[in-house]
Amino acid sequence: MPNGNGGWLTAMRRGLRRCCPRCGERGMFLGYLKAAEHCRRCGLEFETIRSDDVAPYFTILIVGHVVAPGVLISEQLASPPTWLELSIVLPATLLLTLALLPFVKGTVMGAIWASKQP
Repeated sequence: MPNGNGGWLTAMRRGLRRCCPRCGERGMFLGYLKAAEHCRRCGLEFETIRSDDVAPYFTILIVGHVVAPGVLISEQLASPPTWLELSIVLPATLLLTLALLPFVKGTVMGAIWASKQP
């Protein structure tokens, strides 16, 4: 249990909400993906919790597992024209990726923080 604050799942849930993994205070990010320097309540430094390319990797993994079955099922059931399928799948993929990325990044940052706790 990291620091008596609830363990990995708690830190990851707080990160998913884009909150401090230690205390749960909002404000982990200044904007879309820019991490704040530190938590306003407990002082945890967010800049030392670097998720780098892990968050985009997991986001692509999640989106791929949502979009690919949809494409395969639609191909089997309706066999729509390519232009129609692409006009639906490409924007859906882009929007889903952009919507999930900040939440996945927060979750990853929570997991990284929890992994460094005794």
